[in-house]
Amino acid sequence: MGPFPKGVFLTKGVGKHREKLNSFELSLRSAQIAEFNLVRVKSIFPPNCKLITPQEGLRYLSPGQIVFAVMSDNATDEPHRLIAASVGVAIPANPSQYGYLSEHHSFGETEQKSGDYAEDLAAMMLATILGVDFDPNASYDERKDIWRVSDKIVTTRNVTQSAIGDRDGLWTSVVAAAVFVDLPNGK
Repeated sequence: MGPFPKGVFLTKGVGKHREKLNSFELSLRSAQIAEFNLVRVKSIFPPNCKLITPQEGLRYLSPGQIVFAVMSDNATDEPHRLIAASVGVAIPANPSQYGYLSEHHSFGETEQKSGDYAEDLAAMMLATILGVDFDPNASYDERKDIWRVSDKIVTTRNVTQSAIGDRDGLWTSVVAAAVFVDLPNGK
């Protein structure tokens, strides 16, 4: 049986460099997660897991450690191109039930629009397993109101990083991540 993390923190970053790989590395440094061996995982928010601050989560991680994360990233070398990377979160009211995390990356979307979309994706996935009725063609705000009324989803949020492509054509990278942490007992 694999590990069940007890905590997750949300982080984001942006980097610019003439090399795409270095730009991505700088975005991870900006997000404070470059020194870990990151393993991308599917988008389940574990049961009995709690959202913590990046400062708290980083205290329990060591450089070189294998760390699981739900991560979204995007990059461009096109001057003035708007990019975004988002991770949405939907946590059920019942802490013993699992929730959802969603990844979304886009071109031409504002940070607000990209973040709302990622949050919406996570909430839709959670709503379907909780039996919350909703019209998938309704607007985001209408569905969010339905989910609030249902009392089955307690928390939705997102972490989003957007950036505008460097005017001189440097690679611009963005990253957003939900990073899993194994908290000590009692935390």
